[in-house]
Amino acid sequence: MTKRSDTVVTNPWGMLRQFTPGRIALGRTGISLPTTPQLEFQLAHARARDAVHHELNTGALQEAIMQLQVVEQCVVVESSAGNRATYLQRPDLGRRISSGSREQLQLLASQNMNVDSYDLAFVIADGLSALAVETNAVPFLQAALEILEQGKFSVAPITIVRQGRVAVGDEVGELLGAKLVVVLIGERPGLSSPDSMGLYMTWGPRVGLTDESRNCISNIRPAGLSYQEAANKLSYLVGEALRRGVTGVQLKDETPASQLAGRLSNFLLGS
Repeated sequence: MTKRSDTVVTNPWGMLRQFTPGRIALGRTGISLPTTPQLEFQLAHARARDAVHHELNTGALQEAIMQLQVVEQCVVVESSAGNRATYLQRPDLGRRISSGSREQLQLLASQNMNVDSYDLAFVIADGLSALAVETNAVPFLQAALEILEQGKFSVAPITIVRQGRVAVGDEVGELLGAKLVVVLIGERPGLSSPDSMGLYMTWGPRVGLTDESRNCISNIRPAGLSYQEAANKLSYLVGEALRRGVTGVQLKDETPASQLAGRLSNFLLGS
């Protein structure tokens, strides 16, 4: 009888698997994938689908943010997409807040008339992975606000948006009177990263801006870009945006590369 281990034909690229979570060098059994990689793929696909449809626990997130004691207010609003099915089918509705939420933010802004204008407004949206936001938003905010406090930047009340897309931050930032808006949002789940959070920063937020106006920091998660490194990048970009009055294609990220990257050998060069 042939042993199970002898039925799988290994791939000569197998040594490269240590450098990537990507699905490479999986081997084969006849003309098919071995059972284990096939089951792992199905599990990853299920996790990605679950991340897309997962409902953001806004109450727990709001409470966790307030426990950080870095801002005095955190409010929950919703986009014009009333539910998840509408959000997935009508991206345009996820870019605008509902009429009731607009009134809520206008009232909040009127209550804070003692503030001439905020330097920065944080907006947290579920995006395509509420799981990513629930996992990463609070620890990232803690790291980022500790750094930003050193620059004496004024921060608007934090806004959580249900069924929100990136551009919803433009309307929120405009209503709150912020010079800059930073949107934390769940990124489209990959088959190895259902919990990846992205960050989009825009100068002079207002309805109608497009993606060339934004700077992006992506893949913020324990297995990707660390909270501290992402916070350092954001601090640099915020400082430069406020100094120069620009973001997007006019503002480049010139922060030093990760120290870890400098220590990694290049396997292609055999070093």
